[in-house]
Amino acid sequence: MTTHLGAPRTRRSEFGRNAAGLMRRLDWTLIVSVAALCALGSLLVWSATIPGDGSDPMDSTGHLSRHLFHLAMGWTLCLVVASVDHRAIRAYAPIAYLVTVVLLALALTPLGQVINGSRGWIVIGGFQFQPSELAKVGLVLILATLLGEPRDGEARPMTRDVLFCLVALVVPLALVMSQPDLGTTLVLGAIFLGMLTLSGAPVVWVVGMLACGAVGAFCVWWFEMLEPYQVDRIATLMDPTADPQGAGYNSHQALIAVGSGGFNGTGLFQGEQTHGRFVPEQHTDFIFTVAGEELGFVGAVLVIGLFGLVLWRLLRTAQGCEKPYPRLLCVGVAAWFGFQALINIGMCLGVVPVTGLPLPFVSYGGTAIVASMLALGLVLGVNSRDRGFA
Repeated sequence: MTTHLGAPRTRRSEFGRNAAGLMRRLDWTLIVSVAALCALGSLLVWSATIPGDGSDPMDSTGHLSRHLFHLAMGWTLCLVVASVDHRAIRAYAPIAYLVTVVLLALALTPLGQVINGSRGWIVIGGFQFQPSELAKVGLVLILATLLGEPRDGEARPMTRDVLFCLVALVVPLALVMSQPDLGTTLVLGAIFLGMLTLSGAPVVWVVGMLACGAVGAFCVWWFEMLEPYQVDRIATLMDPTADPQGAGYNSHQALIAVGSGGFNGTGLFQGEQTHGRFVPEQHTDFIFTVAGEELGFVGAVLVIGLFGLVLWRLLRTAQGCEKPYPRLLCVGVAAWFGFQALINIGMCLGVVPVTGLPLPFVSYGGTAIVASMLALGLVLGVNSRDRGFA
C-alpha cells in the first residue's frame, strides 16, 4: 500500500524537478527582451486605437483587450513549445509544413477574404486568421529538417538537399504571391536565404540564389508584373513628395509622425498625428510611428535596441548549438524577426517601400503574435537543451 501511494508522489516530484530545471535553463535575457517589446507594443496599440476626440483612454480598451488576449495565448503556446524537446518537434515538421500549405491554399478559395487588397485571410464565422504568418513557422521547421540532417558520410547539405529545400520554398511562395502578399513573400525568401547561407551548403548555391533573386526582380519590373499600387509605392520611395495625397500618402504621413516626436516625444496618448488618424493602419503596419511621435527619438531607439538584443540572443543560441538542426532553427527565426523588423521600421522611415508587414511582438494582430511566439518557443526549447555554453 505504501509503494502504491508513493508512486504518484514520486511522479509529481519528478515533474516538479523537470519543470524547475527547465525554468532555470531558459534564456531569461531573451524572454525579458521580448516581454519588454510586448509591453511597449501594448501601450502603443492602446494609444493608436484611442478615438481622436479627446476621450479618456480608459474608455477605449477594446483593441487593447484583444491584443492582451492574443499575447496571453501566444505566451502560453510559447512555453508549451519550449517544454517539448526539439527533436520530438522535428518528427512532426513535415506535418506542420503540409498543414500550413493547405491553409494557404484554402485562403484562395471562397473561405478566404480580401483584406487590404490581399486574399490572405480565412474567415469562419466570427473567427479569422492569416495562414501566411503560420507558413513562416512551417518553412523554418521544414528547412531546418532538410538542411540540418546530412546523409551518412556527409558533413554539410549537398545539391539534392538544396533542391528539396527549393521545392519546399516554391510551394508556399507561389501561394502567397497569388494572394498577392509581397511582404510575406520577401520574408519567406529571407528565411530561406539566411538558413541556406549558414547551413554550410555549397557557396555556388548561395550565390546562385542571390543572382536568381536579382534577375527575378528585374524581370518582374521589366515585364510589368507588379500591381499598379506596388509600382506606385516604389515610385514614391524614390520621391516621397511626388504624390503626398495619393500613393505616397502613407509614407508621407508616417515621416511627419516620426519627425514630430523630436527627442523626448509628445508623450503617451498625446500624439496629434496618431490621434488625428493621419497615418492609416497605425496600430498594425505603422506602429513604429506611434513610438516615434509619442516617445520620440528615445522611444524609437529603445524599440530598435530591444530588437537588437533579441537578435543577439537568437544568434548566440545558434552559435552554441553543437548540431545543425537546432542551430538552423535559431538562424531561421533570427532571419525572420530581423528582416521583418528591418522592413517594418524602414517603411515607417521612408527608406523601403510600404509592404504591409507587422512589427514582431509590437503590432496588433492575433495570427502574427501567435506565430512569432511559436517561433520564440522553438528557440527557447533549443536553448534549454542543446546549447554549448552556460
